Amino acid sequence: MARALGFDFGTTNSVLAVSAGDTTHSMNFDSLAGSTDAMRTALSFMKDPNLGASALKVEAGQAAIRSFIDNPGDCRFLQSIKTFAASPLFQGTQIYAKRHSFEDLMRVFLTKLKDYAGDDWMSQYSRIVVGRPVRFAGSSPDPALALERYSAALSEFGFPEIHYVYEPVAAAFYFAQNLKRDATVLVADFGGGTTDYSLIRFETKAGRLTATPIGHSGVGIAGDHFDFRIIDNVISPLIGKGSLFKSFDKLLEVPSNYYANFGRWNQLSIFKTLKDFTELKKLVRQSLEPEKLEAFVDLIEHDEGYPLYQAISATKMRLSQEEETEFYFSPLGEMSRRTVRRADFEGWIAPELARIEEALDEVLTTTETPPASIDKVFLTGGTSFVPAVRNLFERRFEKDRIESGGELLSIAHGLALIGEHDDIGHWTANAA
Repeated sequence: MARALGFDFGTTNSVLAVSAGDTTHSMNFDSLAGSTDAMRTALSFMKDPNLGASALKVEAGQAAIRSFIDNPGDCRFLQSIKTFAASPLFQGTQIYAKRHSFEDLMRVFLTKLKDYAGDDWMSQYSRIVVGRPVRFAGSSPDPALALERYSAALSEFGFPEIHYVYEPVAAAFYFAQNLKRDATVLVADFGGGTTDYSLIRFETKAGRLTATPIGHSGVGIAGDHFDFRIIDNVISPLIGKGSLFKSFDKLLEVPSNYYANFGRWNQLSIFKTLKDFTELKKLVRQSLEPEKLEAFVDLIEHDEGYPLYQAISATKMRLSQEEETEFYFSPLGEMSRRTVRRADFEGWIAPELARIEEALDEVLTTTETPPASIDKVFLTGGTSFVPAVRNLFERRFEKDRIESGGELLSIAHGLALIGEHDDIGHWTANAA
């Protein structure tokens, strides 16, 4: 009987893995969108007359995306909800006049995963091991608040034990299953909202793999921030950033905070409900370039955020393979058509790259570990494919020491493996 459940609650994707001794498998989810072992961390809410006046039809993952696309204007769609976890400023969001806290959203999401898993959820798990970033996303994150919110949501499911483990530690356990000899391993986990590092020593003693944590570091920056830089440089100028409006006898610049909301996917999903959006619509009449702000308002009102997210993500992926690519987003028409060069993109993300490298320096410096003493470097997460990110490591470590893989599964499977250990307290990161 499986004993431990590993839960990688990700900014972009979430995975549940089940342990059974020394092996693991991903839990499978069957929804209206088909069968998958990785779920987009997204929710959709729709009124359904068949469920009663106050009831809502809720979907998660790919089914939520399909519901949102098939019902524009009628569907409330939320994604990247993990980025709210450690924010004291986030006290909830209104969904059809009902306030939902972070705990509510996480609970609803996991409930849908349970429903989609069906019989696969029937096993009795003595513990759930949940991944947490070394540094939560946000400008002033409160990790204790995040774990308090996690626990409040998870406690509804009756798990006898709830443990938290740093996500890169879990990825290291996954990677270590293929080690042929004792090794000091640096794991870099690039998620949607955070970049985390763990340095771990793996050794085989009496035929059993043992692991000793050496140090951790992290920063609340990752792939979503790279997407924002593309938005900020390619899209925002087309929809009014930097343009002017008349205020009595003065010319003022359209507030840039509107575009910060628009560029970050977690904010975009609630932007329509914010005071900022109401104020933006009022500025159209005062704008010197009203057609730009009208395009902005149309994108929000017609719920074009997710299609734009797809277009931006696809552009970023192509730039990992090509020196330049064409960007085009049909709702904005021909004015959006532009050649985007990798060199420009790397210039835009230079501030984020610097902070990612500073976090790498932190774990090496605080543990007094020279790069030469690290046997293997394991890169995981989609952002690890960005050439400028890989270059950070290739400048310090020989290419034959750098490996990658398990972009969606490594953390959840590592968490499940850790859950099988009797000394799990040695690996937990329950404290803030």
